[in-house]
Amino acid sequence: MYGTACYEPMDEEHPLNPMSPYASAKCGADRLVWSFIETYSIPAVIVRPFNQYGAYQHLEKAIPRFITSALMNEKLTIHGDGSAKRDWLFVEDTCKKLDRICHAPIDKIQGEVFNLGCGDSISVLEIAKNVLAMLNKSDSLISFIGDRMGQVDNHISSTDKQYDILDVAPGRSFREGLSQTVEWYKNNEDWWRRIEWMKNVRVLTKSGRYEMH
Repeated sequence: MYGTACYEPMDEEHPLNPMSPYASAKCGADRLVWSFIETYSIPAVIVRPFNQYGAYQHLEKAIPRFITSALMNEKLTIHGDGSAKRDWLFVEDTCKKLDRICHAPIDKIQGEVFNLGCGDSISVLEIAKNVLAMLNKSDSLISFIGDRMGQVDNHISSTDKQYDILDVAPGRSFREGLSQTVEWYKNNEDWWRRIEWMKNVRVLTKSGRYEMH
């Protein structure tokens, strides 16, 4: 919901510039909570997680899609030229930060806004290449298609506030987290193969006919 970074790293005071209806919906929810805090002093905290990844993530997301496509020797599809950069936070590190927020004294965090990121950014193209290298696959599996509407060029989170107030570290490096994620999908093929199968299962429509879903 921040839109492309106006400055780096993006702290909690960064302007909210949503560039898609999806991002606008998140921005609206964020401001709705803020209005309740300001009006009624409810004991609430606003959390803005950056991009997440790790085990059990749905295959529609970039990193699991890249990993499973590589494992199946299918093309890794990248929108635009792949230069769009994101701050990626491993899911276990996200949970640790959320746990710290949940257990912090309310007078210390009420009404505060916290970005949850690792403080580093990496491009989509770099991710695809790293996945292929970890799986000993060729970069020739990378395929480029048209850019997405409302594309955000760069996201990178400041970690200063979460460290100063919550005393929580940024989290593991992206390469370490990606390696763990690749290993999980390699070792849990039965799980993601079921997800892949469900995409093609026949469903009974209202007309009484079975169609591919």
